[in-house]
Amino acid sequence: MTMKPVFEKTCGLTDKPTHYCPGCTHGVIHRLVGEVLAEMDILEDTIGVASVGCSVLSYEYFNCDMTQAAHGRAPAVATGVKRVLPDRFVFTYQGDGDLASIGISEVIHAAARGENITVIFVNNAIYGMTGGQMAPTTLIGQKTATTPYGRESSTQGFPIKVCEMVATLDGAAYIERVSSHDVPHIIKAKKAIRKAFDTSMHQQKRCRFVGSINH
Repeated sequence: MTMKPVFEKTCGLTDKPTHYCPGCTHGVIHRLVGEVLAEMDILEDTIGVASVGCSVLSYEYFNCDMTQAAHGRAPAVATGVKRVLPDRFVFTYQGDGDLASIGISEVIHAAARGENITVIFVNNAIYGMTGGQMAPTTLIGQKTATTPYGRESSTQGFPIKVCEMVATLDGAAYIERVSSHDVPHIIKAKKAIRKAFDTSMHQQKRCRFVGSINH
């Protein structure tokens, strides 16, 4: 009896083991992005922009051309890359500390301008790499290293709803918030990534935003 493989590693990722903490779904989301790039046969035409934070080493994992941006500046770097190389597919991969904090103006203005880039925003509502401090997206009542009793709206304000904010901008062509906490939602997340990439491939002046992919 010949055994047939039911699952194989995507060629969209390199063979390097990831550095992520156990239980983190960055690896799952990496796989989804890599699978979509491979299935669309655009690995050779893709340039990704790595952010600063937990995903800072993503340039070692995606099997396409990658570049590194300063903290929060991935959309600005992606804009420059896309304008210089308009025939390339360009995406950023960013966490909530990078995108929703120091880089919030970059993604907002990129979307407002309708830049033809895709932003993958991975939101776990916490600064994971630096010890678990409260992030701009930390939920009310959520406990972190700097909010041991839970985030309080009276003293720490409310979490920034990035998808809703970007949705107010006419330049953003596609926005969707998905999750990666179980198999049905992982399947839905892959469909969202594919739709975002397809939208980017078929439109010349729009910014795709796959919203908070929550762990």
